[in-house]
Amino acid sequence: MQNDTAYSKTAPTRAEVDALAGATVLEFGTDWCGYCRGAQPAIGQALAKLTHARHLKIEDGPGRPLGRSFKVKLWPTLIFLLDGAEVARVVRPADVAAIDDGIAALE
Repeated sequence: MQNDTAYSKTAPTRAEVDALAGATVLEFGTDWCGYCRGAQPAIGQALAKLTHARHLKIEDGPGRPLGRSFKVKLWPTLIFLLDGAEVARVVRPADVAAIDDGIAALE
């Protein structure tokens, strides 16, 4: 499954993210990033199985405080949150199995 949704140029604040109830997956990257584009099929396939969580695709880069607050260095980075707390992180996933490990942390 291809994930064609663009990265949002607007992002919630860190306080808003910390206050999110339930399961959330934050995906940091950019629309022009080759690694991000290449990972979209695996991300889409893996997250399609995750019906109980929200998925926020957020554009990252210089001057983007949310990514900096999570110390994101490489794209794409998936951060798995449960009630606003990080429970897993996957950086530059190569396949669905890598993302499944993060999903397992939400259950």
